Amino acid sequence: MSLVLDPAAQDLLFREARTANTFTDEPVTDEQIQAIYDLVKFGPTAFNQSPLRVVLVRSAEGRERLVQHMAEGNRPKTSTAPLVAILAADHEFHEELPALLPHFPQAKDMFFSERPVRESAAVLNAALQAAYFIIGVRAAGLAAGPMTGYDAAGIQKEFLDDDHAPLMVVNIGKPGEDAWFPRSPRLSFDEVVTTV
Repeated sequence: MSLVLDPAAQDLLFREARTANTFTDEPVTDEQIQAIYDLVKFGPTAFNQSPLRVVLVRSAEGRERLVQHMAEGNRPKTSTAPLVAILAADHEFHEELPALLPHFPQAKDMFFSERPVRESAAVLNAALQAAYFIIGVRAAGLAAGPMTGYDAAGIQKEFLDDDHAPLMVVNIGKPGEDAWFPRSPRLSFDEVVTTV
């Protein structure tokens, strides 16, 4: 095999990893989430813009506010996951660029002075970071249940502001009983890759 990553790590991060639909009540600690972030923050984004923002929903009151905006089928798992993360794109990420891109501070105004350009860049790059976040959750030995079935406008109004757009909601924890649906098929290499 051509991969240098240990096969057990490959299984943990990809082959055996699944979207969890039930969770145990074992808590997810602040230290675990900090460790996840400290790992995945190194994933690349264009201009190092790093537009992902995370709202952690732990309290019963916060959970109640969130669940009302979830699609019906996602409510039970969001209600019972030990921790729920709202992953959002910051449309004002460019304000951090002078610190994040110190060798090219003029990028803030040169490329991202217009709001539509920032919104497009933020969504793409925060989505990349959301994928890294899911891999980080798996690397911590936890299961992630990413979902996009929700009222985006409701979540934005309830938890964010006009400068932050929700990308997904991720339930996080140890998988519970009957956590997994059967794995769906994947496309083959030849169906996806074209060489020119």
